[in-house]
Amino acid sequence: MGADRPVQAVILAGGQGTRLRPLTHGRAKPVVPLLNRPFLAHQLALLRAHGIVDVILACSYRVDDVRRALGDAEHLGVSLRYVVEKEPLGTGGGVRNAADLAAGTVLVLNGDVLTDVDLSAMVRFHEARGSRATIFLTRVADPHQYGLVEVDADGRVLRFREKPPADEPVTTDTVNAGAYLLDATLLRRIPAGRVVSIEREFFPALIADRIPCYGWHAPAYWRDIGSPAAYREAQLDLLEGRARMLLPPPGVPRGGSWFGDGASVAADAHVVAPAALGERVRVASRARVGPGVVVGQESRIGPDAVVEGSVLWERVEVGEAALLQGCVLGADVKVGARARVGPDVVLESGAVIPERTTLGR
Repeated sequence: MGADRPVQAVILAGGQGTRLRPLTHGRAKPVVPLLNRPFLAHQLALLRAHGIVDVILACSYRVDDVRRALGDAEHLGVSLRYVVEKEPLGTGGGVRNAADLAAGTVLVLNGDVLTDVDLSAMVRFHEARGSRATIFLTRVADPHQYGLVEVDADGRVLRFREKPPADEPVTTDTVNAGAYLLDATLLRRIPAGRVVSIEREFFPALIADRIPCYGWHAPAYWRDIGSPAAYREAQLDLLEGRARMLLPPPGVPRGGSWFGDGASVAADAHVVAPAALGERVRVASRARVGPGVVVGQESRIGPDAVVEGSVLWERVEVGEAALLQGCVLGADVKVGARARVGPDVVLESGAVIPERTTLGR
């Protein structure tokens, strides 16, 4: 990538995924399924595509979930090491906790960001500017939800404002996209052993001390998947081609959909592309699945059922003539015959929906 030393990565995954509840009641946010693979695997695929293979995961919550799902991630072409916080230390504290393992240039990536950004181009910009801290920037419709970053004509950061109040006027729609290139020696500036915000404390201090700090804007897909709605929409974006699919669903592509090993579809059932069916999924007679559907492994779609624009985790059972539209269902959910589950409904793992029940619009 042009650097004297390979770039390392630190992924910040110390939170409990509160915005993704109830999905994260039973599973750590880094490994909620995205196209039937752990979400973190998609981030690792992005890093691997740009030659970043030494990855440190800063985590604290349900770490065993992540270890079971990914191990050392050798099968994904990277080396994944874990730095476990006894108590969550915030975005800055999480980076500081991993500092002893970091050297040279470090890419810090928020653990709830899905992007296909060109990290190699970001490294080239960082090196060409002689930057010691470079922030990936993106433009959003409502910047109040994010950290605003104001830069000069050369890209040097002038001001960093984290989530201004909704009634406060803003002068930019350019926000912190949750990916940073940092000189590892800067990590020593972060106090050890306490909660620290990289956005509210670390970056403003760099700017105040006139340390070369730049913002880099690039056209790229970017989405914070921290809410159930955004989590579902991210999967539709990948299926429908709005985001580059760096890690396709398990299985064989056919007719614009993916079919996992052992998936079976009745002769008179219909899978409408794009869709992804996991391993050993069964779609019964006259059922219709898709478009915009992800079905987790060993799920069962009953006869005459319809599933559209929805994400189903593993072992979901959908009863006869049930209708699912625009919803997210955790693992082992059971939907009774002729039940209706409408848009924006999110069901935690193990939920049971009786026959003929209507949820949502």
